[in-house]
Amino acid sequence: MASKPIAVVTGGAGFIGSHMVDLLLKRGFSVRVIDSLVGGRERNLEHHGDNPDLACEWRDIRGVSEDDSLFKDSRYVIHFAGIGDIVPSIEQPTEYMEVNVQGTVRVLEAARAVGVEKMVYAASSSCYGLADTPTAEDHPIQPQYPYALSKNMGEQACFHWHKVYGLPVNAIRIFNAYGTRSRTSGAYGAVFGVFLKQKLEGKPFTVVGDGAQRRDFLYVTDVAKAFLAATETDRVGEVWNLGAGDPQSVNRLVELLGGEVVYIPKRPGEPDCTWADIAKITAELGWKPQVSFEAGVERILDNIDYWRKAPLWDPESISQATETWFKHLSNNGDRSGPS
Repeated sequence: MASKPIAVVTGGAGFIGSHMVDLLLKRGFSVRVIDSLVGGRERNLEHHGDNPDLACEWRDIRGVSEDDSLFKDSRYVIHFAGIGDIVPSIEQPTEYMEVNVQGTVRVLEAARAVGVEKMVYAASSSCYGLADTPTAEDHPIQPQYPYALSKNMGEQACFHWHKVYGLPVNAIRIFNAYGTRSRTSGAYGAVFGVFLKQKLEGKPFTVVGDGAQRRDFLYVTDVAKAFLAATETDRVGEVWNLGAGDPQSVNRLVELLGGEVVYIPKRPGEPDCTWADIAKITAELGWKPQVSFEAGVERILDNIDYWRKAPLWDPESISQATETWFKHLSNNGDRSGPS
């Protein structure tokens, strides 16, 4: 009996990474995970029990070596590991560059050493900054804060390794992924985690601005399927935008979640709308979103207890947490958007 193909998932205990592990195991892969557990949680993979096709190592990608045993005989590497959030990246830019750029280089070198058939990099739509919408892949790159810069530099490293060393690499620029197992701890950040804890505690939703801003939310299982398609395709050296292609307002999210609202100041450097032009990924990979926004929110509400231990944010704590954001991104050049 032929051995199963091996896929390495960096950040495999994280939000998107754990769903990627689910899909790969379902598709007959043997999966190896490396995760520092800074953002990831062992709990996200515990439903696999003692599955012999899943091996996990809890360590930092910055410690990956060229001859790292985790990568031995692997066919694919899918690279989600990294650190997110805007405010901490403004406060700790060196850490973000070390993890998201140098950590990526270490993963690239390990993948190159074993001759993988494909490596797929989880890039970020934040690289576009205040973008024209819908946003296509050829939109100018104009990161507004160190997190966005670090993720784009990691992407550039991937394509440099493709160009110089012939490493077969693709990248996907994720817009607004949401779903079960999204992070419950750490800095003030993604709207879902903030709102779900507020709903559990019977507190009002802290809506930024007037709530009319729209985000291209894509359910996490659809994200994982796109990454599998980008892995298995014969295409290399490609980048794709990934969203639902159907932006939803924060007010619509509040309507689906149900609850009272309190409004807080709009933040500089944030777009009024994120909207992925998904024509390229649809045409080239045959991928299409399957889970509607309404169905996705319903799935999250069915699992809302996951956010029981998440931090509870209110207008005062958010104001304190975003002080650095306002300090460094207000009046920093032309913030009206791209010309």
